[in-house]
Amino acid sequence: MSGPQVLRLQKRLAALKYYPGATDGQFGGDTLEAVWAFQEVQGLTPADKVNHAMLAALARPRSPAELVPGGPSTRIEISLRREVLVLYRGGQVALISHVSTGGGYYYCSPAGGCGYAITPTGDFHTLSFAPGWLKVPLGEMYNSVFFLGTAFAIHGDTYVPLQPASHGCVRIPMDIAAFFHALVAVPGTAVYIRR
Repeated sequence: MSGPQVLRLQKRLAALKYYPGATDGQFGGDTLEAVWAFQEVQGLTPADKVNHAMLAALARPRSPAELVPGGPSTRIEISLRREVLVLYRGGQVALISHVSTGGGYYYCSPAGGCGYAITPTGDFHTLSFAPGWLKVPLGEMYNSVFFLGTAFAIHGDTYVPLQPASHGCVRIPMDIAAFFHALVAVPGTAVYIRR
């Protein structure tokens, strides 16, 4: 799908701090992920298309619900219930992204050890940044911003589905992972993860 209606959609999403990729009138993967994030924040059922309910919400969008009201002016909030990441800078929403968090399944690592794929909840801080692709026992991660040791990170992945699917990290779309680390202080940005 392409054309002026898609271009208007992309511009509206970008103005609301979702990242639809290039505003070029082409409905590609980046735009789809921004649509999902918008639908998740609005409480709509995420879908691969823009329907009447979404058009109505675009006309009168609600801001993401703050998980930590009164938190630091620069912080990352991740909602496991909605599968959404919100970055606040200077007390204002700077970025909203769809994410895929821990899938809840049982796994065994090829390097040894088994566990449940759970994203931890709590209050954390960014600790370190690993640029590019990083090989870990459970796969690969791109532009990883670690928030709990060297085990849990916000990182890019080529597969960021609607449902929770990670081993416990917070997956973000590759287009957002390309610049996300530049928007946050590493170390030191507060990271809040809530159900």
